Amino acid sequence: MNAPDKAQEFRALLTAALSFVVALLGWVGIAVAIMITCMVLDYITGTWAAKAHGEWSSAKARDGLWHKLGEIVALLVAALTDIAVGVILSSAAAPLIGDYHHRGYITLIVAVWYIFTELGSILENAAKLGAPIPEKLIKGIGRLKKKADDVDPVPGKEDKPEDRK
Repeated sequence: MNAPDKAQEFRALLTAALSFVVALLGWVGIAVAIMITCMVLDYITGTWAAKAHGEWSSAKARDGLWHKLGEIVALLVAALTDIAVGVILSSAAAPLIGDYHHRGYITLIVAVWYIFTELGSILENAAKLGAPIPEKLIKGIGRLKKKADDVDPVPGKEDKPEDRK
């Protein structure tokens, strides 16, 4: 099998996997699909940038893949946390906790945070490839990442000003 056929098989597999996640998880699935797409694009553009500057090495490529695996593990931990919170809130303890309608917020917040992290890295790779990058885009993605980092996964809970850092 030649390279174009393998690439087409990979695209078909990726499309099927992302479609499954979106169908299974709704909005959270869309965020996860975008995150995975950004991860793949970051890895590809990082590889191109390294090759363009003669800096590509299999060790660095493996490190990048391990890093991506770590992101996936962190997302799975967020999803398991959402599941645990859902179980707790549907138990007899729910009246003690309050009126909180669990909808996978933690997974969504983590996915969105990783999306902005990956988008920033993709822009860095594009700059290494010689593309001019608007400063406002770089700053905007940084601000969006910070906003995602500051989101409280328990909607309606108000922080006191002294609790913010």
